[in-house]
Amino acid sequence: MPSLGDLVHDWHRGVQAVARGDWGCALRLFSGDPDPPAKMCFNLGCVHLLAGDPEAALRAFDQAVTKDTCMAVGFFQRGVANFQLERFQEALSDFRLALAQLRGNAAIDYTQLGLRFKLKTWEVLFNVGAAQCALGLWAEAAGSLEEALCKGPEGAGEDLHAALAQVQKQATLQLRQVPRGEVFRPHRRHVEHLEPVDFLGKAKVVSSAIPDDHLQSSRPQQRQVWDTKDAARPGPAPRAGDTGLCGTAVSGSPGVLPGVGTEAGSGRVAQADHCAPVIYDEQKPCMEQVGKHIPPGPPAAGRPEPSPSEDPSGTGVVATGGPESLVTVTVQCAFTLALKVPWGAGLPHLRTLLSQALPLQAQHGQLSYRDPSHEARWVALPGEEALQGAWRDTAASPRGLQLQCRAAGSRPVLYQAVAQHNYCAQGPEDLDLRQGDMVDVLCAVDPAWLEGHCDGRIGIFPKCFVVPAGWCM
Repeated sequence: MPSLGDLVHDWHRGVQAVARGDWGCALRLFSGDPDPPAKMCFNLGCVHLLAGDPEAALRAFDQAVTKDTCMAVGFFQRGVANFQLERFQEALSDFRLALAQLRGNAAIDYTQLGLRFKLKTWEVLFNVGAAQCALGLWAEAAGSLEEALCKGPEGAGEDLHAALAQVQKQATLQLRQVPRGEVFRPHRRHVEHLEPVDFLGKAKVVSSAIPDDHLQSSRPQQRQVWDTKDAARPGPAPRAGDTGLCGTAVSGSPGVLPGVGTEAGSGRVAQADHCAPVIYDEQKPCMEQVGKHIPPGPPAAGRPEPSPSEDPSGTGVVATGGPESLVTVTVQCAFTLALKVPWGAGLPHLRTLLSQALPLQAQHGQLSYRDPSHEARWVALPGEEALQGAWRDTAASPRGLQLQCRAAGSRPVLYQAVAQHNYCAQGPEDLDLRQGDMVDVLCAVDPAWLEGHCDGRIGIFPKCFVVPAGWCM
């Protein structure tokens, strides 16, 4: 039993064969369905007529009108086949059946059904008159043509008057029929679906996890999210930032290349006891730092104090170091983001990076940092000296340097939500969640990510991990 796709494909190829005049190929393709629909039977009849086989055409039209008893054009063409076989009485009956299916309408337009033909009442009456002429019913034929004159358009009047004159001379008439080569065609939408569709698209290298390799797009194996009961739980959606607004974050993992500024967080999954290769997500936007790359400085927060060559005095110039000297700074502003900067970077350098994602906050916002000894306290950073002091104060803090451009604690709460699943932060900008946590939602970063406040912490998290508090049973 052929599939629907195969039937539509053969139907389309059969129509193309009719267009180029290959009757044998068209008949073979139209006959492929063991139980053809009325339209396919009609097509077979039309091709048999074109091939000069009215007997086969008559059998095909019989099938068409049996399957669709309201197909006026089928009766019309069957009358043509009977007329060619000189079965004039049967032809007259078929033309009258076609006229009955018109139900008093001036025409039936078959274009929307796939046949580029409009069956008109006056043309059917013309064929009725032609069959009556063949039977010698001249008076009835004249009456049929006069009725056609009344119902036909002005443009057909000349032809009808000429036909009426021939009838008065008792001369036969040439039948009218569906134009040569016109058959029912499959719907254009069905034909378009015959073409193969590549839903996955072609692979594209976005970045490499290996600094010296520009052709690799996969990262080393990372752990996937599994619950303690060995059941998979929902993973976070791709991060915000597709529109180019870089209110985003770079993870602090060793796989991140130096010199990359902000990105919409990674679509990575939390760590557990199962490993699988992870591919860089093409939807993650990224932007390069403005100006020349500042050589990285000392190790990240929690490592030993800077050496004398690292100049944390406030000049903003940091001594040369390797990519491992880059540290992650979390910034709370319109929403939480993270910056990858050298340890001890100066205030101008930080504001330059912030201006790429948040121009207004970077120019006018008051920077302050979270006191590691008292997390609820934010200390203003009026100048470079205060910033360098903040670097030193947070050197031993596991969270590193945390900044904000405005008083995040005074931000309005949109609504409260309850965590439905555990979410392990994948970067410093993320908010850790445990099932049942009550979260104050501060803003929607994008349709898939929210920013919220929970237990004195502010960060972003996937929207699918929480539900509004009112929805919980």
